[in-house]
Amino acid sequence: MNQPAHALWFDRKKYVTINFVVQKAKDVQVDIQPDKMILCCKNHTDDVFYNELHFYDKIQIHDSRERVYERTINVLLRKVKPDFAWPRLQKDEAKPSWITVDFDNWRDWEHEEDEGKEEYDRYVDMIQEMASTNKGQAPDMGDLSDFMSTVVSCCPAELKQEVNGKKETLKGFNVKLQDTILFPEGGGQPDDRGLIGDVPVFRVTRQGSEAIHFVGSPLEEGQEVQVKVDWERRFDHMQQHSGQHLITALADTFFGYKTTSWELGRQRSTIELDTPSVKPAQLQALEEAINEKIRAHVPVTVQLLSIDDPAVEKVRSRGLPDDHAGPIRIIIDIEGVDANMCCGTHVSNLSHLQVIKLLGTEKGKKNKTNLIFLAGNRVLKYAEKSYSTERSLVSLLKTGPDEHVEAVDKLQKSVKLLQKTNLSLLRDMAVLYAQNFKNDPQRGNFFSLHKKEGDNEFMNIIANEINTEETLVFLTVGEEKGPGLFVLAGPSGVVAEMGPRVLEILQGKGAGKNGRFQGKANSLARRGEVEALLQQHCKYHTSEEE
Repeated sequence: MNQPAHALWFDRKKYVTINFVVQKAKDVQVDIQPDKMILCCKNHTDDVFYNELHFYDKIQIHDSRERVYERTINVLLRKVKPDFAWPRLQKDEAKPSWITVDFDNWRDWEHEEDEGKEEYDRYVDMIQEMASTNKGQAPDMGDLSDFMSTVVSCCPAELKQEVNGKKETLKGFNVKLQDTILFPEGGGQPDDRGLIGDVPVFRVTRQGSEAIHFVGSPLEEGQEVQVKVDWERRFDHMQQHSGQHLITALADTFFGYKTTSWELGRQRSTIELDTPSVKPAQLQALEEAINEKIRAHVPVTVQLLSIDDPAVEKVRSRGLPDDHAGPIRIIIDIEGVDANMCCGTHVSNLSHLQVIKLLGTEKGKKNKTNLIFLAGNRVLKYAEKSYSTERSLVSLLKTGPDEHVEAVDKLQKSVKLLQKTNLSLLRDMAVLYAQNFKNDPQRGNFFSLHKKEGDNEFMNIIANEINTEETLVFLTVGEEKGPGLFVLAGPSGVVAEMGPRVLEILQGKGAGKNGRFQGKANSLARRGEVEALLQQHCKYHTSEEE
């Protein structure tokens, strides 16, 4: 008997990514077709998994592929229509229980960089190389690799998320365990991901002294389960969080800049410093001192104190949460320079941070400064991506890296000059179109024109040059069967009557007054239909007047 593997998916401009959760998959067979895919495999206990998925839209099979990892089978699908959002993964609106949106990897397209197939492959290969050659390899998980616990309770629950500005609700279950190794979000650090048995954990939150695990499938109360942490995510958070402590301590020691808050972001992290600005020389000195401490292999130790211990008073803190329970967890690092209350996860030695790069500063709120940084493996990824961009620019600009800024500046000036010349020609062309129409003795009372390269000003010049009190003018610019702009100008009564109908046919948005109706068209594919409708309207009214 077979069962479907649980699938986590997220959408990108050019790609759709699906991660099928299968432990130590073997006999993997993946058939990717333009409109569907079939996955068949076994896990480490010889359970058979079978998934048949009919895609929401067409994909390019030659630019799609799969990779098998220890815990997942990752499938990358290249869209036939880039920049076209998939509201769901499957064609059928009914959502199978085994498909879940991967909210951690879903992001707004406005802030997304184009990520092509080549970059995806390079990133995967880089991670594999780092693991195999011990460059930036995470320390061993130790006793986290074989942790057993018991399910205390499992209750139906909902997880509310915001995806692309829309609120979505994921139905699942809240699970309490007798003990857990999965960190609940708090202290500026995001929560862990992992598995309870074979069930993925999508969110871990804290209620007093207990961790609440949100999962997609129910677990039996009293069941003994193995709990596994997503170690790559955990170690990344450890590097960023311990890095923040190190930066915070030295910024305070060197310059007296206090940290008022911090954020561990998906790509970069930010520390809010209580100062209006940080000078470039200070930033350089701070970065040098930080990395010197990393090279010194300074140990990081954790100490638990009771709340009434006098040593608590000596610890730097922004206060305890109202629902705090149990002893106070203190992280002590940098050889006694910094002692700080912290509930987060940390490295055991500063050498595990590898390196820290201060990217710069931004103006913060209330006369404060945001310090942006990367730690550990994120620095390696950033360097790899930067070098890849540099090589691409060398190929495109035909200059060395030191000349890129100057070359781009010259290109921008040339483009602006060409755009200015092009606009001037378009304006002259608009006047000529209008004059040719007015000089035509057979011109009639209707004028229609489509120009791919035009803009609103181009259309308005034509409309202004033609006497629209007697002539109905319909103008469009943009792709012939794609989105574009339109203007309908003419006698006020005709425009008021026909404008909404034009808007409906072109599937657009717009408004009008005083004999002019204009707006955006989602598709100009039915432009000919609009033109025929307007011509018929003009002929009908002309015959009535005669």
